[in-house]
Amino acid sequence: MRRDMMEFERVLTYFDEDGDGKISLTELRSRMTKISGDFQLNEAEIAIESLDSDGDGLLSLEDLITFMESVSEDEKLKDLKEAFEMYDNEGRGFITPKSLKRMLKKLGDSKSIDECKLMIGRFDLNGDGVLNFEEFRIMME
Repeated sequence: MRRDMMEFERVLTYFDEDGDGKISLTELRSRMTKISGDFQLNEAEIAIESLDSDGDGLLSLEDLITFMESVSEDEKLKDLKEAFEMYDNEGRGFITPKSLKRMLKKLGDSKSIDECKLMIGRFDLNGDGVLNFEEFRIMME
């Protein structure tokens, strides 16, 4: 069994107080209140409504996996944006050969402008000589 699946099942077990394999509104609110100190009924209702894939008013393991994977994707995107901003130190919305050279030097990897142009060129999909965020994201994958 995949390690991720075991983690998801462990989370489900934590929230599933009655052991029926699903998370009810009451169970979600109870456990979230223990975690965060205060979790309003309407917050639990919104969470169940937005995550419940089969409309039974309960969260299944599949619903939980979908939710946790989307949170994971959001965190990856946030981290990529932060990394992009480090390279785009001028805040122009793209990485130039000069800004790439500067960042690589900070990281202890000295490259010439020509080498930086070649590096950018491999992922510069629109041919403008710089990397926008989407090109950077593709490069990092």
